[in-house]
Formats: sequence, C-alpha cells, structure tokens
Amino acid sequence: MVRNGKTGVRGAGVVLACALALAGCGGAKVGDTGSAQSGSTGDCGTFTIAINPWVGYEANAAVLAEVAEKELGCKVTKKDLKEEVAWQGFGTGEVDAVVENWGHDDLKKKYIEEQKTAVSAGSTGVEGQIGWYVPPWLAEKYPDITDWNNLNKYADLFKTSESGDKGQLLDGDPSFVTNDEALVKNLNLNFKVVYGGSETALIQAFKQAEEKKTPLIGYFYSPQWLLSQVKLVKVKLPPYAAGCDAVAEAIACDYPDYDLDKIVSKKFADANGPAFQLVKNFTWTNEDQNLVAKYIAEDKMSADAAAKKWVGDNADKVKAWLPGGAK
Repeated sequence: MVRNGKTGVRGAGVVLACALALAGCGGAKVGDTGSAQSGSTGDCGTFTIAINPWVGYEANAAVLAEVAEKELGCKVTKKDLKEEVAWQGFGTGEVDAVVENWGHDDLKKKYIEEQKTAVSAGSTGVEGQIGWYVPPWLAEKYPDITDWNNLNKYADLFKTSESGDKGQLLDGDPSFVTNDEALVKNLNLNFKVVYGGSETALIQAFKQAEEKKTPLIGYFYSPQWLLSQVKLVKVKLPPYAAGCDAVAEAIACDYPDYDLDKIVSKKFADANGPAFQLVKNFTWTNEDQNLVAKYIAEDKMSADAAAKKWVGDNADKVKAWLPGGAK
C-alpha cells in the first residue's frame, strides 16, 4: 500500500531507487527472471502476480493463486516487488497483475493513461484506510491526544534515540503510501518520521506499546488483522477533501478512504484468458482478507496453506469468481 495515490507513502523516488539498485531495499526488480506469458482464452498458461510487501496483499495473491492453480490449471509465478517496480513490469510483460492497489493516481496516469501498458480490473471489494494511531492505553490516559491539534503538547512523550529532540512518528516500509513527512511539516508538528522498515516492525511496535504501556504514535492502516486484537485508536487529522492531496509537498489533510482495486497488464486483459477472468471476478471483504492474513502472520501458516484452508471453507464465494464453464 503505498502512499498518495499508498506514491505518497512509499515515495516514488525511494521505490525507483530500489528498482535500480544492484542489491538492498528488499524485493526483486523487473528483469530478475523471465517474463510472464498470458494464455489465450481457454488456455490458462502462465500467470504472474506481483507480491507487494504487506500481509493483506499476500492474502489476496495467495487465494487467487490457489484458485488459479487448482481450478483453472494455471502455472502461477509470484514475484516479490515494491509497488512502482511492479507496475513497470506491465510494459515488459513480466507482471500480469497487481492485486491490491492503494489509489496511486500517479501510477495510473503514467501506466494506464500515458504508456497504456496497464488497465484496471475492478475493485477487490476491500475498503482501505490509512492514518495515525496510538495504542488503546495511551488514548485512555490522555483522551485529547487523538486530536492532532494537541500533539505538540505531547511531543516529548514520544522522543526516541532515532527522533532526537522531536517526538517520533513511526512509519513502516519506506515504499508504503505515506504523506507523513509532509503532514508533520505542514501541520507544524514537533515530530520526526522514523521508518521501522516493514509491516512486521509496525505490528510488533504497537503490540509491545500496548503490552508494556509505552508511548507510541505511528502510521497504520486497515484492513489489518492486528486491529481485531489491539484496538488501536485513530488520531483525528484535518479532514480529507477532494484535491487536498494533489500536491504531495503541500499535503496537510488526512488520507482518503481507498477502494482497493486490481491493476493488470493491457496485454493480459486483451488476451481475456481464464486467469484474467478470475482476477476480474475476484472480490471479497475486509473480514475475508483479515482472516487469511491472520492465518499467515499470527498462526504461522504458509501462504499456500492459508489460502487452501480459506478456499476450502468458502466454496460458494470461489465459484462466483470462476470463468464461465469452469467447474
């Protein structure tokens, strides 16, 4: 989920740097392995899904891969890629589908409107929300801390060795959609954005903050399975209004609500094979995704095993995704 359209969060520059680096930044880069081959109608062929670095996305991809392999006979390849890097793969033929896109108006403009290498394949049915959160104990002890207007009053509470003389605002993977550095600057907050490095780091930080009653404020999002266990409290930022995030450096408003959608390569869509039809038909709920994500992240099931369990328990939902004539 990358920022400002989840490019905001994860800045386009950071992601692109990852793509060009010989090593580091995590994830693969386009060109690491062979290209995807989309089968023609009636022949599933090879289906390549980009895997972006958060467990909700992994849940989507795992379930789609399970159905594609077991029901349609596809050969599924998964490629670990940051968001913008994955979109680059549409034009090279190395990526067929991104199966959870958080807005990214910038990438849609570049790859759908200008380069015409990608098209939308519709909503996943999942509703996304990004924001700043604090652990429940902190909101209970300091009720006004959930209003951004009062954050400077509490800045000293959040100081860490990484933030120096400012309060720490913890973010996750630098590639995620985030407007947080602009928000801190434009709201004149005495805070410094510190990147934990991953979704896992964010989850562990919030769990520990609640268990040990230590101060923490940070970037988080839903759907996310942790929220069913730790009722994080959202900080009220200046309300979102259409266009308030149009200029990344000037953002001073909350994040919008996201209708998480699927993006596929134009070549993959034009072929209209069984794998594309599956992706197009795929929709489920926040609750569905959170359950599979919990299997993976908390219950320590493999993604394949988690997907197999969910698919086995939800035959009617899966049947609705299958191309016409599939059994």
